[in-house]
Amino acid sequence: QVQLVESGGGLVQPGGSLRLSCAASGRFFGIGNMGWYRQAPGKQRELVAVITTSDSTNYADSLKGRFTISRDNAKNTVYLQMNSLKPEDTVVYYCNAVVVVTPTRRDDYWGQGTQVTVSS
Repeated sequence: QVQLVESGGGLVQPGGSLRLSCAASGRFFGIGNMGWYRQAPGKQRELVAVITTSDSTNYADSLKGRFTISRDNAKNTVYLQMNSLKPEDTVVYYCNAVVVVTPTRRDDYWGQGTQVTVSS
């Protein structure tokens, strides 16, 4: 069974930084695209950033320049560096990964979510 475990959320002051991590564990053949999404109460989950196996990245337009996604394939881990945080970044962040569970099957997995709160 595959699990995505997130860490790094918490409380930060406006203008501060946080780094989220998400590590995949379990039995699998490999990991494809990895990404971060976020969801505010009562709203749809939205894309923050995604990174491919070749390190190509794509960001939500509103977050470009403040957030940076990266991955460590040896550790099956994806990171999200968040800088210049604003109160409106206060939401739950979810990790996502496309996992190669068999040579012919890929499944979509989600982390449990980590709360980020930006407040003075």
